[in-house]
Formats: sequence, C-alpha cells, structure tokens
Amino acid sequence: MHVAELETFVVGNRPGEFGGNYFIFVKLVTNTGVVGYGEHYGATFGPDVVPAMIADVAERHLLGHSPFEIERFWHRCYGSGFSQRPDISMMGCVSALEMACWDIVGKEVDQPVYQLLGGRVHDALRSYTYLYPEPGDAADVYADPATAASRAAEEVARGFTAVKFDPAGPYSIFDGHQPTLERLALSEVLTGAVREAVGSKADLLFGTHGQFTASGALRLARRLEQFDPLWFEEPVPPDNVAEMAKVARQTTIPVATGERLTTKAEFARVLDAKAASILQMNLGRVGGILEAKKIGAMAEAAGAQVAPHLYCGPIVGAANVQFATCTPNFLVLESIRDWSGIHADLLVKPMQWQDGYVIPPTGPGLGVELNEEFARANPYTGHDLHLNMAPDPVDPRSDPM
Repeated sequence: MHVAELETFVVGNRPGEFGGNYFIFVKLVTNTGVVGYGEHYGATFGPDVVPAMIADVAERHLLGHSPFEIERFWHRCYGSGFSQRPDISMMGCVSALEMACWDIVGKEVDQPVYQLLGGRVHDALRSYTYLYPEPGDAADVYADPATAASRAAEEVARGFTAVKFDPAGPYSIFDGHQPTLERLALSEVLTGAVREAVGSKADLLFGTHGQFTASGALRLARRLEQFDPLWFEEPVPPDNVAEMAKVARQTTIPVATGERLTTKAEFARVLDAKAASILQMNLGRVGGILEAKKIGAMAEAAGAQVAPHLYCGPIVGAANVQFATCTPNFLVLESIRDWSGIHADLLVKPMQWQDGYVIPPTGPGLGVELNEEFARANPYTGHDLHLNMAPDPVDPRSDPM
C-alpha cells in the first residue's frame, strides 16, 4: 500500500460562525482505495498558497510511500531544505498530511487511532467553549460584564463545566504591551461577574492572546487570582519563554500556552523553563498526532497537563479527540460550542457531544468523514488569512471598549 492521490479543500466559514475565515482540509487516497482526511490550521500565507504548499510537501515526501511510515515522513519534512528546526508553515502542512495517514492506518487495521497509540484511557472528554457573541446581543460579550455573565450561565446550563473569555483588550502584531487601567478594571469586573453567574459549577479560563509584557501580565493576574481561574492563557507573546516563566513563578493561576507553538522542541523549552503547566497544542499545526503524543508524554513526565486547542474545523477536532482519549494527563478539550452549525455540516456524521463531554468515536481511523459534497459546494473565494491581528500598536485612544 502507498499514498497515491492528494486533494485539498478550502471551505469558507459562514457569517456569524466561528473557527476562522475558512478551513483547509486534505484528502489522501491509497493505491488500494483507502481514504484518509486531515486538516491544516491557521497558516501565515493566503488560502491560494497553502494548498500548493501542501501539494509540494506531499509530492516530495509522501506520494508513493507507505502511510504507515509516519516517522520517516515526518523527519523527511522536518529536515527538508536543510532546515531541521521548528517551522510553523512546514508543520502545518505536515500536520494535515500526517493525520490523514493515521486515518488511513486506522481504517486499514479497523481500529480508532487512539487504540494504536496506547489505547483508550478516557471514556468521555471534558470540553469547554469560548463565550461567543450571539445575533441580537445588545452589548459586546467581551466588554460587557452582564452579557458575559448571562452567556456563561447559558453555556453551563447547556452542560459545559468550563468557559473561556478574553476581555483584556485588542491585540496586535506589536504585543506585548502594558494593559491600560481601563482594561485591568474591565477584566476584573467581567471575571467577577462570570464567577458569580456560574459559581462553582464551571472553571474560568482567562485568555490574553499573548498581549502583555511579563510585568503587565502580573498586574492583571493579581486582579484575577481572587476568582480562582483554571488558567491564564498566553500571558506574554508565545516566543518569549523566559518572560512567560516569570509570570508562571509569580502567580497562583496556572499558565497555559501552545496554540502557536510547533514541534516537541518548542514545547520542551516551555517545560524546561517551567513557563506553563498546561500545554495547548493544536494538532493541525504542532506536527501531527504522533508529535502531540510525544509532547504529551514529555508533559506527563514534567507534571504538566494537556488541553488541545481548536480554532479551526472538525477534522482537527477529531484528531484532538483521538489524542486526548489515549493521553493520561489530558485536562480539557476545546470545543466550538457543542460542535453544531458548520462544524456538524462539514462531517458526514457529527461529533458526539453530551452534557459538556465529547464521546470518543469507536469507528476506525479518526472516526469521522469529511462531507465532501458540502465542502465542494462552499469554497472560500476571498484572500484573507485564516486569522488576522491588528497591524499597528494598540492605541488606547481608539480602544473600542
């Protein structure tokens, strides 16, 4: 058996739904007709460029080779072009193709991927969601404490036992900066309102998207500690491990990071510096399922936990589920609400979510199938990046809060 064909899909998201401007999926077909699906997360290049990058990687390193030889494929890519270092663009391509290989392997041996990576540990996976805006909201859920509290109560009533929010301000490519006094006050009041609304029924996950200097993050953390959040996410830009470690040492809130990191090498630096105790790898960027499993083992040895990140489509979500199911130090899984809406439409059969928990599928491979008819009918035709940050420094005068 060898990988014989590749197809990519760039699918536009619907207005008002979440997970980015579009989703990038891959389909591999073997010479024996077995199909595997994967997904690429959040490229730094446009939607017309990324499929060409994926095709180039596949043509050089995967087509004509066995899908079972995942380590060989991974290292061919990692060293491609005399690089041998973490490369977020290469690893996005590798991640998509690697998870499609695992999908093929699981189907070929008629087992879920988690059974091939140590076996099922968890029968159900605790999940969380962001507090997302809803049509008709009278106020911004990220800037209005009453709206945030109401939305958090709704999500807890839906079944979630953890909710995430980020009232700390707009973020730009010029981070980190100091939070304004207004944003410090809003963050404190909004977090307090959410805590009062949910009581002890849900954990609070505070995000910052790497906006601050270490000193600025600590000023904010001191205001939040009274509400006992489960984590303080990316308190400083993700490439500054030493500064993140300063924050981790001086706050009682566990620090979480990882959605913008790639490969075991970058996560090893986080663990060595004790910069975070919760790792949030995104399996569509980190280097694939096996790379995530290795990082999970490193974290387990260091006393850290894993909380797979998801702000893309349901194929990465399915890979996250496979990884989390067989990982002893799994903490919580990011969901985009309850996997409904476009995240259900993109799959032949939606993910199984019950009362705040994802139920691992028992089918072979990733346990899901891309709805190709829907994907072909909804191509993305724009030119934006998957996500965009403000191109200029944050100006307190124009902060829309």
